[in-house]
Order: sequence, then C-alpha cells, then structure tokens
Amino acid sequence: MKRPPAVAGQFYYGDAARLKGQVAQYAVPAVKEKAIGVISPHAGLMYSGAVAGAVYASLQQPHTFLLLGPNHTGLGAPASLMLSGEWEIPSGTLSIDESLARSLLQKVPYLTADVQAHAHEHSLEVQLPFIAHCAGGAKIVPLLLMGASLRECEEMGRGLAAAIGGVGYEVVIVASSDMSHYVAHDTAKRLDGLALREIGALNPEGLYTTVRRERISMCGVVPVTVMLYAALALGASKARLVQYATSGETSGDYARVVGYAGVIIT
Repeated sequence: MKRPPAVAGQFYYGDAARLKGQVAQYAVPAVKEKAIGVISPHAGLMYSGAVAGAVYASLQQPHTFLLLGPNHTGLGAPASLMLSGEWEIPSGTLSIDESLARSLLQKVPYLTADVQAHAHEHSLEVQLPFIAHCAGGAKIVPLLLMGASLRECEEMGRGLAAAIGGVGYEVVIVASSDMSHYVAHDTAKRLDGLALREIGALNPEGLYTTVRRERISMCGVVPVTVMLYAALALGASKARLVQYATSGETSGDYARVVGYAGVIIT
C-alpha cells in the first residue's frame, strides 16, 4: 500500500518545488561520516529544520534508514512496524525495506505488524524530506513506539541490532525526538543538557532514568533509548552533538519553547 502524506502543508511545504528549496536551505553540505544511529527532531521545519538538516547532511548514505519514532496519536499497537509499501511526500516516494522489516518482526520482541499507527503520525514523516534530499534511493523501515520499560527498551534494542547485523548492508537507525516541551528557554537548555549528557556518554539507562527523574518532556525518550541500546550492540563508541536549538530562536517567544537536538552516533 501507499501511505500518503499526513502533515504536508502543515509541518512542511505541501508543494514539491517549495519543499525541495526549504530542505536545501537547511541541509547545508557537510563532511560525511558513517553513522550507526542519529537523533533528529520532528517539529515543523521552520523550527527544527536546521537541526535535522545538519544531521542528514553529515551522513554517508546507507542502504536503509530504520526510523524509530514516538506514537503521538495513540493509534495502533504499542510497537507498530509497517512491513511493506511506500511512503509518499510531495518531493518523492520512499519504499519500505521489506527484507529488514520482516527480520525485525522475527528478532525484536513486542513488535506488531501494524498500519493504523502510521496513518496520521508525523514523527517519522517529517524525516522523509531530508532523506529524499540527502539520500535519494535509500529505503526506510517505519517503527512507532509508545511507552516501554527500560528492560523492554534494552530487549528491543538488542533485537534491532541482531536484525541489522544479519542483512549485510548499511543501516542507520534514526530516533525521532524533540526535547523539552513548553518550558522557558533557559529551563529547556538546562534539562535538555542533562539528557544530552547521558546520550553523549552512550548511557541509555542514564538517559531513561534522568528523563523520568527530572520530568523532562522529551517525547521520543523510548525511541532514543532503544536506539542507544542497539547502537551499543553494534559497536558504537562515540556520540556527537551536531546542533541544539529551541523554538524561541525562531519565534521570539522564549517563555514557552520546544528544544531540538541533532546527534550522530558512530
């Protein structure tokens, strides 16, 4: 099946030419590096596009992007994997890597083959304009996650690593997440700094417990925790903060901001 865009014209331009220009503005060419995983935000491109663009412009193109995102809509199963089909955006069509998807379904606990969860969710769709621009021809595997315990995150991460290790081609795991939501700019920077310290240390348990303890409103903490466990199992040794910003820097409203971080794991 083809999954049509759900948030074109809202989170990004709905016209192909304008969208390509918008992405090109943010994805400034940079030195490429081979990544195991990344963190990329998913707000409207006018707010988080510069951070996402800096991440994708720095990546060597893989065969497949495994997209992990939070389920904001509450539809579908707790861990919803779309097994086949295509995702359309105004600037292109991206095909699902069915081979990797089916391996994930076999090797990763808690996953359910589910389409409903993906119908209206924006957290993965907002990544696609950057993938189409920076890695045309790459395939995707979409996976949405609701809440999960730390143990479940670790089990899923190890399963992801096992599936990726068995396909024989390059896969980059994209954890889609914004950081603090609707707090003052300085508060967001402080709280997000605590989370980013644990990410920089490649410490998924530290991230998970810090976000819970400090009540950091990081919507994608489960996808990021799962990605970190998978990256460690795949040999990750370094996390680099590419860029951090808040919505206040665009809107001018520093009283209630959302934080955005771009991170590359190698």
